[in-house]
Amino acid sequence: MTRQAAIAAPNPIATQAGQVALAAGGNAIDAAIAAMVTATVTEPGVVSPLGGCYINIWPADGDPVVIDGNVEMPGRGADPERFGAGLIECVTTYGGGLTTYAGPGSVATPGMVAAMGLAHERYGRAPWAELFAVAEHSARAGFPLSQTAATYFPLVAHTIFNWDPTTRAVYTDDGTSWPAGHLIVDGSLADTLAELAAEGAGALYTGDLGLRIAADIGERGGLLTREDLTAYQPDLRPALPTRLGRWRLACNPPPSIGGPVLTAMLRVLGEVDGPVTPVRAARAMRQVLDLRMQRLDTAEDLRAAGEELLSTIATLGDTGLPTSPDTAHVSVVDTDGFACALTASAGYGSGMTVAGTGLMANNALGEPELNRRGLHALAPGTRMASNMAPTTARHADGSVLAIGTPGADRITTALLQVLLHFCVHDEELQHAINAPRLHVRLLEDGGAQIDLERDEHLSAALADQDLPLREYEPQDMYFGGVGAALLSADGTLSAGADPRRASATAVG
Repeated sequence: MTRQAAIAAPNPIATQAGQVALAAGGNAIDAAIAAMVTATVTEPGVVSPLGGCYINIWPADGDPVVIDGNVEMPGRGADPERFGAGLIECVTTYGGGLTTYAGPGSVATPGMVAAMGLAHERYGRAPWAELFAVAEHSARAGFPLSQTAATYFPLVAHTIFNWDPTTRAVYTDDGTSWPAGHLIVDGSLADTLAELAAEGAGALYTGDLGLRIAADIGERGGLLTREDLTAYQPDLRPALPTRLGRWRLACNPPPSIGGPVLTAMLRVLGEVDGPVTPVRAARAMRQVLDLRMQRLDTAEDLRAAGEELLSTIATLGDTGLPTSPDTAHVSVVDTDGFACALTASAGYGSGMTVAGTGLMANNALGEPELNRRGLHALAPGTRMASNMAPTTARHADGSVLAIGTPGADRITTALLQVLLHFCVHDEELQHAINAPRLHVRLLEDGGAQIDLERDEHLSAALADQDLPLREYEPQDMYFGGVGAALLSADGTLSAGADPRRASATAVG
């Protein structure tokens, strides 16, 4: 009998892929993988198979774990002269102004497909090839450009997605962004997905596909080598636990940044008596983000630094204040009580399509936010920093939740607010996702400001605090795109999708 599940994914085609995986005998993990693989096709520029991911899995009869499939610093065996080269500076107006670096030199070793392979091997039930069926069909027959991708492309079509002839030809109108709904067909990508479906995840790392990827990036001056691909291994770790009200939450542990930062914020506010006001939430954000800047962003050992951050938070009270549209998320919970939250990222995109494959490469090495120690400064093989924070949770009454969001450094603050609305204030899930958000932004001069969506009640609540306010339009995609799936104590399935992005849900 086909399992029933609640699915929240970036678009309706991705949710359909999750349902196809369930119909093939799959469970929550199969549905999440199928939905994300499809999102890597149908959300171009937002996420790509050559990215990284975290897969948070809480089995019905076991402890929560996280599979770390984040990107790594490449460069094993590369010519030393390549380090510091192969980068193209790109300036966009996204989020009030952003400088990132594209080009072959921005491409990190991808880990997403390897992590999906391990997750399927350990927990999956559907045939591996079935998880690629909808994605391959979408690439071969064509898919409409989503509203999310169409919102992002005008900001980068003339820069990130303009320098590579293949990328420009498929995903732009000669350097101008396509409108939402424009049909995109990519036979090369469809063939590559068919190859991965037939040969398994290893094809991208030790197979002929991996050889072609490394050869093309190397010929164009990038750092990624065959040795980097064959050496890559996803890591399975116990999830990072915390509590919020009667909910037990599980986040991704160090060396990620997103999981420890979210956990730290939750622990700070978990000690607060009474309702969590916007001022208290902003104070917790500032407290933890300041510590992140001091302890995590330039740390050599992200695992040790993350553990130190959580130890420090344990000694501070609520008053102890110190002085990627380009990510995608899928949440699935099935009727067996299996929860899976999968967040994936390709950065802002390198703009490079690997010759003959249709695969667009990530630009994780070109994101200054994730490379605080400097571009190309890490040793080859180092797992890179990430804001991704997919989360699973269980309530004392038996309810099960999977939740996550894209949004770069707004990932943790967006999730914090939705979890507070849902877990502490007992608001309905969709209402908790829709509620106006704020984000404490740390500035280059050492100061901070509060970014917030325009809302009279939120503005009034923040009027007496001492940080400047910057207003955005209501439900602006800058503040993330939370997707959540819920199995309630009575067995009812439901899902919530963020109106800030063109996301979708499916139940049944």
